[in-house]
Amino acid sequence: MAAMAPGGGGGGVNPFLSDSDEDEDEVSATDERRAGLRLGAGGGLDPGSADSLSPQDPVALGSSARAGLPGEAAAAALGGPGETPARLSIDAIAAQLLRDQYLLTALELHTELLESGRELPRLRDYFSNPGNFERQSGTPPGTGAPGVLGATGLGGAGGREPSTTSGGGQLKHEVPLQERKNYKSSPEIQEPIKPLEKRALNFLVNEFLLKNNYKLTSITFSDENDDQDFELWDDVGLNIPKPPDLLQLYRDFGNHQVTGKDLVDVASGVEEDELEALTPVLGNLPSTLETPHAVENSLLVQKLEDKISLLNSEKWSLMEQIRRLESEMDFLKNEHFASPVVCDSVQPSLDQSPHKDSEDSGKNSVINSLDKGEKKDVHLSKSDEVDSTVPKENFPHSFPRREREGIPSSPSSKNTVHFDKPNRKLSPAFHQALLSFCRMSADSRLGSEVSRIADSETSVMLMLGRCLPHIVPNVLLAKREELIPLILCTACLHPEPKERDQLLHILFNLIKRPDDEQRQMILTGCVAFARHVGPTRVEAELLPQCWEQINHKYPERRLLVAESCGALAPYLPKEIRSSLVLSMLQQMLMEDKADLVREAVIKSLGIIMGYIDDPDKYQQGFELLLSALGDPSERVVSATHQVFLPAYAAWTTELGNLQSHLLPTLLNKIEKLLREGERGLDEHKLHMYLSALQSLIPPLFALVLQNAPFSSKAKLHGDVPQIEVTRFPRPVSPLQDVSTIIGSREQLALLLQLYDYQLEHEGTTGWESLLWVVNQLLPQLIEIVGKINVTSTACVHEFSRFFWRLCRTFGKIFTNTKVKPQFQEILRLSEENIDSSAGNGVLTKATVPIYATGVLTCYIQEEDRKLLIGFLEDVMTLLSLSHAPLDSLKASFVELGANPAYHELLLTVLWYGVVHTSALVRCTAARMFELLVKGVNETLVAQRVVPALITLSSDPEISVRIATIPAFGTIMETVIQRELLERVKMQLASFLEDPQYQDQYSLHTEIIKTFGRVGPNAEPRFRDEFVIPHLHKLALVNNLQIVDSKRLDIATHLFEAYSALSCCFISEDLMVNHFLPGLRCLRIDMEHLSPEHEVILTSMIKECEQKVENKTVQEPQGSMSIAASLVSEDTKTKFLNKMGQLTTSGAMLANVFQRKK
Repeated sequence: MAAMAPGGGGGGVNPFLSDSDEDEDEVSATDERRAGLRLGAGGGLDPGSADSLSPQDPVALGSSARAGLPGEAAAAALGGPGETPARLSIDAIAAQLLRDQYLLTALELHTELLESGRELPRLRDYFSNPGNFERQSGTPPGTGAPGVLGATGLGGAGGREPSTTSGGGQLKHEVPLQERKNYKSSPEIQEPIKPLEKRALNFLVNEFLLKNNYKLTSITFSDENDDQDFELWDDVGLNIPKPPDLLQLYRDFGNHQVTGKDLVDVASGVEEDELEALTPVLGNLPSTLETPHAVENSLLVQKLEDKISLLNSEKWSLMEQIRRLESEMDFLKNEHFASPVVCDSVQPSLDQSPHKDSEDSGKNSVINSLDKGEKKDVHLSKSDEVDSTVPKENFPHSFPRREREGIPSSPSSKNTVHFDKPNRKLSPAFHQALLSFCRMSADSRLGSEVSRIADSETSVMLMLGRCLPHIVPNVLLAKREELIPLILCTACLHPEPKERDQLLHILFNLIKRPDDEQRQMILTGCVAFARHVGPTRVEAELLPQCWEQINHKYPERRLLVAESCGALAPYLPKEIRSSLVLSMLQQMLMEDKADLVREAVIKSLGIIMGYIDDPDKYQQGFELLLSALGDPSERVVSATHQVFLPAYAAWTTELGNLQSHLLPTLLNKIEKLLREGERGLDEHKLHMYLSALQSLIPPLFALVLQNAPFSSKAKLHGDVPQIEVTRFPRPVSPLQDVSTIIGSREQLALLLQLYDYQLEHEGTTGWESLLWVVNQLLPQLIEIVGKINVTSTACVHEFSRFFWRLCRTFGKIFTNTKVKPQFQEILRLSEENIDSSAGNGVLTKATVPIYATGVLTCYIQEEDRKLLIGFLEDVMTLLSLSHAPLDSLKASFVELGANPAYHELLLTVLWYGVVHTSALVRCTAARMFELLVKGVNETLVAQRVVPALITLSSDPEISVRIATIPAFGTIMETVIQRELLERVKMQLASFLEDPQYQDQYSLHTEIIKTFGRVGPNAEPRFRDEFVIPHLHKLALVNNLQIVDSKRLDIATHLFEAYSALSCCFISEDLMVNHFLPGLRCLRIDMEHLSPEHEVILTSMIKECEQKVENKTVQEPQGSMSIAASLVSEDTKTKFLNKMGQLTTSGAMLANVFQRKK
């Protein structure tokens, strides 16, 4: 190697040679190589020709020595001891100084040349360019930027000319700077950008925009490249580290040199793992450095052709040497020589006796291989080498690479493979030249992989591990799930942990935003991987991939993490399940903003609860349960009831905490909520806790069955009676199905049979789990029911559903013998309790509607219906006779009226009231019709409701007649049948026009309130022809009222009615003849009784008068209607501002702007 020192010591691209200088040097080097070939073994070089050997041309020097020159000839060529050293030109010295970064020496030389009048252009150009002195800090001189695009295979520095030297075995890429600049600046010869280059540059451009606060531009840029993830460099698809940013690349432009890492001694057997993926060893070059760019330069073409010719000669020489070694190996085998030979590399020579340096190098490489423990036999057949499709210059490094990887040889490779030899006398050189016309390539990464066919399972895994990172980025996003089996198989079987980690990273980043089907495919693969490798590797290899993406910007990725935690739960070590995985899911539940992600977290938590066995985590699970139940998303709450809560309840049952902690804690929270809710109940929290209790009914019943006295007798023998389809309420998920909890439907059927027999014949003695339900749960629930607000429809409905599910789950016998008696004991329905304050108090609470709708409706046989009818009749009678509020009865009617199946039953109850002897009961029945009319179909209204109301409207008691008015008004509001409307209109007209009602203050008040409530929504003709004219008459009559209190009361109700009707369409005639006169009458009342109302009425009258005048003026032009003008923004603003200062009915104000539906 000593011969290489003067000329081959540097390995970088010389950026300061001009095109002409370099061409001259290359031509001279080519001439010298040809002269060396002509001299053979004993020739010498012309001393005068040494001037043309530039120190910058290692090819020329190295090739001369490599071509087989004797030591003296080589020494003479390089200025050895026998000859006078050749005089180097000043320009060459300057180039050497600049290349080796001796800048101060070069500057001194430049100054001396200037003073002597011999300025050198090279030095002048270098020192006049300030860019040469703007190096980044931390970049050592002469090495250039380590990660620039030009050196990383992105094609940033253009193609480089490949040149090899045999003495050092080095691979260099040198293209003059000016030549590269000319190429890049010439658009007509620029090579099109490659896809990976485009993705890499997109990444760097986006990074530059973000760093410099061009955020909007970055967003637009990202949208235009939506197939690329700009947060992950790995998404680019290049198997290289991320290069520096654009600013550093710009600053380093022009100073790029091939680093020492890019220079590899091919003959020394360098370990592959010592180099990065981009180390350009021979035969494993990145595809972007595969060939030089096609520069239109005839000299360069000629130069490359000369080099090809020289390399072919070397190749033939190598073939001859290989043949000779094969003959020696065959001879040794025939002599039974035991020492294996490792053919690692062979030094080329045109001479029959190899050069001393070549022999030393070959010996060293063999020793190195033996030192590394690589002692496998390699047998090469002559015909294999001659007929090989792999160029033989690739052989010296490709085969030892397989040895270094430790790939076991297949049986076929251990034995010599013989091919039929042609009976020809062609020279091997001719054979090889002939085969060179086959278009094959092993000089690229892919070519190298193709040329080395895997011969064992391990080698297949190694090959896949190398190739998959290059394959994945080039597969369409929509089809990448097709790679999942390949990635998983390789990750399972690959021997290298680092490669396995990379493959799993690729798996989790395979698709930028995986959809449901793609996530399912990935999860299926992860589970298969986990089953294959066991819990230790799942924890070490799969979980870190989940942890890395727990805060990924795309919800689909976080969704994949959440789903993975649940899918992998059965295959993880139990300590990890209850610690790391539980903590990950808890963090995502608390922090993630996406509903879908939190829903997946809840489902995975449910799976974890099915596998966790650490009792210390029970309290943490309970806190997670409360957080999940209180989640603002309905999806998350639904998933909690379907998965998490049943799984947690199952674990709680195993721990014995269901009746001792979970259920009592939820009941206590409800009681606390009711105590704190005296000023205002938080109905959302009440719903949350009560729905949780409802979901716990199936596991509670399963616990009762499993701990029953007969549980030991429950053995399946023969046929078991089938369970009725309607025996249990429909479960919201399979996990809430009692048969699922018990184990099978047959086992449940047997237990139910024994359960019913036990309750009916043997009682509950010793049945602790059932006694807890009867003696603790039910009394506490009934006490809670008595505390809730009976007017809260939502609360009544929630508790009603809870008791309905409880009774249906525990069965009819349990309901009749354990539930109903406790309610009946509380309610004590009997006539002697009419005047009892205790009895009346209970009847006015929510206990009545919840018992009626939650317990008495569980079963619908005839006796059950009769019991419900009798209960409602008793309640209506007792409440009426005791003059108690009717809220509990109304709540019962509202809840039952929501189900059409109970309409006939309710009408039967009301008819009982219609024909009752007490006027108080008849009056209550009349008021209940108002609640029932809205939900009943018009046929029932015509056949059952209207006849009953007409009967009551002719009742001897005036209070009963008055009580029918709201129901008549509701019919006018909801029914569209003309005949019904006419009948109702006639009945109301009789109330208003019959002289016997002229002084009935309470009747007038009820009619005005009804008109104000139903007027805005009633049929327009009824409103125009009946409501507004009669309001005008009532206003006139009220002016004559002597009693101020009655006059003010009616005036207030009139004001609310007019306020509600003012936003309806009112024709001009109606406005002039009835509406405005009625308002003026009302203003007269308010002037004396309520001045604040009088101000508002004055404003309303002015507005109406002004609109009427405008209507008259603009009518020829087709102006807007009076109604539209009345609801102008100015009018509404003034009106509502003044209305807000008054105390008026909330129901009336709610109807002010309500439209006809």
